[in-house]
Amino acid sequence: MEPIADEAGTAKKAEALDEALRHAAPSEVIEGALRMVGRERLALVSSFGTEAAALLKAMADVDPEIPVIFLDTGWQFEETLAYRDRLIALLGLRDVRSIRPLDEALQREDGNRDLWFSDPDACCRIRKVEPLRRALAPFGAWINGRKRFQGGLRAAIPVVEADGLRLKFNPFANVTSADIKAIYAQAQLPPHPLVTSGFLSVGCMPCTSRTLPGEDVRDGRWRGQAKTECGIHTVKTS
Repeated sequence: MEPIADEAGTAKKAEALDEALRHAAPSEVIEGALRMVGRERLALVSSFGTEAAALLKAMADVDPEIPVIFLDTGWQFEETLAYRDRLIALLGLRDVRSIRPLDEALQREDGNRDLWFSDPDACCRIRKVEPLRRALAPFGAWINGRKRFQGGLRAAIPVVEADGLRLKFNPFANVTSADIKAIYAQAQLPPHPLVTSGFLSVGCMPCTSRTLPGEDVRDGRWRGQAKTECGIHTVKTS
């Protein structure tokens, strides 16, 4: 695919692709993204969280060489890092890139490692948003694992959307929680190690808590705050 010259062109292309793929299976969405931009211009972004293995399995079945970006914020649970390594080996992922925040940004803005408490939006910016922007620089499109059933800002996401000059594919937009469980069961995927301890959505350690009975899956993230997203899905990457 030739580079899209402006955001209006990207938005038009995304609208047409969403129309074509809005009822497609996840694997078909990934295949469509691969056809549109090619492997060298397509990346999948994964947190290796509690539902991540389902999307990574779908991608690996299409092409295990698609680059996978993991944002290593420095605040991940050790269990998440171990799970990442286990899934890489299990699924045969061949190009997983662990991206860290810049040392100078951490020293300048979070020298005491307490920014997550005083200004969580700023913490997410230097540990996730800016690293992702750098990591996506070579790519024309990216894949992520958001789902409508997660609620909040995710309740109405399309299958394909514009992200600045990039295309953004949401192959699991239409799936249900039952669909995710079925994928895990059919492929015999291991659960994230923290699921059995009550963590139904896992991000950075200081801002993740257990999900209580009756709560939505993501209610354990940034508990007690109005914040519901880290910023990588609410700020343009280009």
